[in-house]
Amino acid sequence: MSQVKRIPYGISDFNQLRSDNCYLVDKTRYLPLIEQMPNYLFLIRPRRFGKSLFLSMMRTYYDILQRDNFDKYFGDLWIGTHPTEERNRFQVLYFDFSKAGCSGVGDGLMTSFNEYCGLVIDKFAQQYASFYNDDFESRVLSIENPKAKLAYIELEAKEKGYPLYLIIDEYDNFTNVILSEHGQKMFHDLTHASGFYREYFKQYKGMFNRIFLMGVSPVTLDDLSSGYNIDWNISTDSRFNAMMGFSETEVREMFTYYKSNGLLTGEVEAMISEMKPWYDNYCFARMSLNDDRVFNCDMTLYYLRSQIDFHRSPEDMVDKNIRTDYSKLKMLARIDHDSSREGSRMSTIEEIAAKGEILVNLHTSFPAERIVDIDNFRSLLYYYGLLTICGTRGDRLRMCIPNHCVREQYFGFLRDYYQQIHPLNLSHLKDQIDDLVYDGHWKPFFESIASAYHENSSIRDGMEGERNLQGFLKAYLALASYYLVEPELEMNYGYCDFFLLPDKQRYPDIEHSYILELKYAARTATDAELAAQAEEGRRQLHQYSEDKIARQLAKGTTLHRLLLQFRGWEMLRCEEI
Repeated sequence: MSQVKRIPYGISDFNQLRSDNCYLVDKTRYLPLIEQMPNYLFLIRPRRFGKSLFLSMMRTYYDILQRDNFDKYFGDLWIGTHPTEERNRFQVLYFDFSKAGCSGVGDGLMTSFNEYCGLVIDKFAQQYASFYNDDFESRVLSIENPKAKLAYIELEAKEKGYPLYLIIDEYDNFTNVILSEHGQKMFHDLTHASGFYREYFKQYKGMFNRIFLMGVSPVTLDDLSSGYNIDWNISTDSRFNAMMGFSETEVREMFTYYKSNGLLTGEVEAMISEMKPWYDNYCFARMSLNDDRVFNCDMTLYYLRSQIDFHRSPEDMVDKNIRTDYSKLKMLARIDHDSSREGSRMSTIEEIAAKGEILVNLHTSFPAERIVDIDNFRSLLYYYGLLTICGTRGDRLRMCIPNHCVREQYFGFLRDYYQQIHPLNLSHLKDQIDDLVYDGHWKPFFESIASAYHENSSIRDGMEGERNLQGFLKAYLALASYYLVEPELEMNYGYCDFFLLPDKQRYPDIEHSYILELKYAARTATDAELAAQAEEGRRQLHQYSEDKIARQLAKGTTLHRLLLQFRGWEMLRCEEI
């Protein structure tokens, strides 16, 4: 059992992962494909998709200092029997810009960034000193300005004919933090004219034989374009769709490995079925819509760790590290706190939360000052992993919420937003949810939600409407972790508004489940119109509840059919059929 490979949870250093005998999902087959592309590449993927580990693997593969360790690190991997001519050929300069300090202001930002770059460049000089003249390292260390250090290294490397490879992880982290914490003006100063950040990228342009940049958004690169305009963006290239993250095949192979070694006691297929609604469903290329979807790496390993350590799924299917990511949503919605534009961004988020999808003209680059334009904003939601490609409509992409994990981020954000307008006692609301789950006392919960919706709508004129009502209800229903809240689920040749699907695997003692039909009418609707609408809702509930699949999913619980009818912001009916 001691030979069983460890779970690579939280490890982003390739050499450490291999030395610690951790399980590795083999992505080395992508290396030859990368080499066939132009020499200066750029890839965007959301956080927690294995970007840092992949770049660390690239660094080891191409670093000339690791040529004698090729078999140690790659011998048992795909590339071990398919090596390329480029392997271990380069002197590699590797930056991780998430480690460059950005908490200061003004000149302090430049100082902290230069200090980090200077340390990395000095380390490069130390590591590769044996390839150069005896005074190479001391000369580099004696130069104070990091950009001057780079210029000296470039001259020496070209004179001796040494190829250089630049790899930058989190290329946009430094500037994204500046944008979110210090605003667009400071961001503009760093990336335009003679901004120090822009000057670095101008220098990279002619110095390196190959460059690979990774980050989470295209904003920074677009603002640097006049100084650095040589990149080839492979972010939406279908050949690289599954290069980051795990395919279902890779997840199955990994889980089967641990099961065959006695560390997993459950059924692999059952585990994958449980994970898919929470962690799967990412697609990063229009041409990959018919391919297997991609799992989030971090969340898959989080689940695997719980299964191995405790022989059960996690109590909370969402890792706390992922929960913090919704701060990105807050940043995107409120950049520079521009209240004049906030409405369109908030309405976009509410539309996504209500419908689960939205149409997007995907922009592959745009400047920071246009980040709040609606198409750019929607594109950023995709780049941050808050939307994914699920189809097409003409020349536009249908983008949807990828999974329950991301859906919780939307609903958490909306609850925070609504709570600012009219706060609900969430502790009391959760007590009402328990009563709904275990005692079938559902009415107090929905009356509390209806009252809060009334207060929010009467204060915020633009909120009234069916879409807003759906988003509001979903945001608070998401507090009921006992259920998977399935909106617009097809049942018996129709689509019910909400099915509170009991999560019997994690909460086997759930006693009640619910089908909800939500009816909304304008404040001008007549009594006759409301009566006809309510009757239609009752008919639909009877139709949905006869669905065989719905009955099977609700097996072991009492299934309630609820009609909620609103006129404007007022709830008129809250009844069981």
